[in-house]
Amino acid sequence: MGLCFRKSITVLPGVKLNLSKSGVSASFGKKGIRQTISSTGRSTTTVGIPGTGVYYRKTANVKKIAKGIGDKFSGKDASDDGKTKGKGKKVAAASEETSAVSAASAAAQEKEALIEESRAQIEEYEAYVDAIKSVHKATDGQIDWEALSKNEVPSDIVRGSEEYKEWTDLQKFSERILSGDIDAYFEVIDEVKPFDDLLDFGSDFEIGTDRPDVLEVEFRVKSEDTVPNMEYSLLASGAIKEKEMSRTNYYALMQDYICSTMIRIARDAFALLPVNDVYVHAADKALNTATGHEEEITLVSAVFDREKLMSLNMELIDPSDAVEGFRHNMKFVKTTGFKPVDRILPVEA
Repeated sequence: MGLCFRKSITVLPGVKLNLSKSGVSASFGKKGIRQTISSTGRSTTTVGIPGTGVYYRKTANVKKIAKGIGDKFSGKDASDDGKTKGKGKKVAAASEETSAVSAASAAAQEKEALIEESRAQIEEYEAYVDAIKSVHKATDGQIDWEALSKNEVPSDIVRGSEEYKEWTDLQKFSERILSGDIDAYFEVIDEVKPFDDLLDFGSDFEIGTDRPDVLEVEFRVKSEDTVPNMEYSLLASGAIKEKEMSRTNYYALMQDYICSTMIRIARDAFALLPVNDVYVHAADKALNTATGHEEEITLVSAVFDREKLMSLNMELIDPSDAVEGFRHNMKFVKTTGFKPVDRILPVEA
């Protein structure tokens, strides 16, 4: 279970409807705990600390890709009770016809089940592809350190409860965070673990700063583990056709994933800490043909400022185009992908 901070928009009391390219999902539950189940079977349980914007979230795949293929028909024993004497040939012919119909019915049901299972698998794949291009769309609620510093317990938190303990755990950092105590920054990051839900994609992070107004994050892409290089389609027979993704499509997907995640990292950082700028470096391993060894290189480096990032319409932006709107280093060619770039580093204050 990862700890992240999340803000939801409620359409009706206790009910939220989410629309995306990958399908429709419905959320339901009382304040502090919600359950979301999407059309692809992805189930998310969210348990929050009211008044802080901080939530525990656990995600699982609950898609039931299973459908019975029907009963197996067998020839029925037509016993002679004295009334069917002399009709043996007709009964045998009818039995053969029934068996043929039963076999055809069973085959049809088996094919239908195969098609349904294959379709579900392709939907899972398409949902994943959409997810890695849409990491930035998650809406994070900023922790209000000013409110926490006032030591006023929200009315919906019961003293002595687990929520109260979690609220006090955050509250104790508030004065140090507001005073720009960098040690407190790292302690809160360790407590909240804002990027843990991104670990599901196979990437990891390294965070640092020596200034209270800046945060620097290295994002290790691990593209081989994260970005698929195959495409899938459903055949009329129910089988899944697999083919290698074109290099152009692969690099475009990789670029969108990297840029989308970089934006999400900056959003999460701004929501967690009162910094003005977030420096994000996307790094990955690549073969150095001069040495014959894999080396870690920087693919993209960008500086996100709070005001400009918060002005973007996250639902409509193209993440790759959006990153280009900030100070950045990125050398990308559609047919060959990324080339190494220098990192943009914070200057001394």
